[in-house]
Amino acid sequence: MNQNLILIAEDDTDVRDMLAFTLESAGYRTVAAKDGNTAARILTVAKPVGLITDVRMPALNGIELCQLARRNPANRDTAILMISSNTHAYDVDAGLGAGADRYLPKPLSPRLLVAELQDLITNRHPSIR
Repeated sequence: MNQNLILIAEDDTDVRDMLAFTLESAGYRTVAAKDGNTAARILTVAKPVGLITDVRMPALNGIELCQLARRNPANRDTAILMISSNTHAYDVDAGLGAGADRYLPKPLSPRLLVAELQDLITNRHPSIR
């Protein structure tokens, strides 16, 4: 597992760039994918400590990506944060049911994003601080 690497799966270039900037400013390394299929390929090779995925993406959506990630034992400890402008209870339940650890609404607070991610990583990997 790449202890400081976060995979960002987001089809919106501006949001993807904002996420990368925010996380890199907080000391993480990032790799980004513009769709779920690309993210799935990166996930198997890069083995990031965290995955931030949008729900609505072309090819493979965030729910499907999350399910795919959780089926692979190598990603058992990967912290998964799902983000979306879909904030109805059934959307949140679908994301968490797919295996996401947290579901955050867009627009995102950069401070909240980093805090939630750090909390997830610390809880899954106590040796990583």
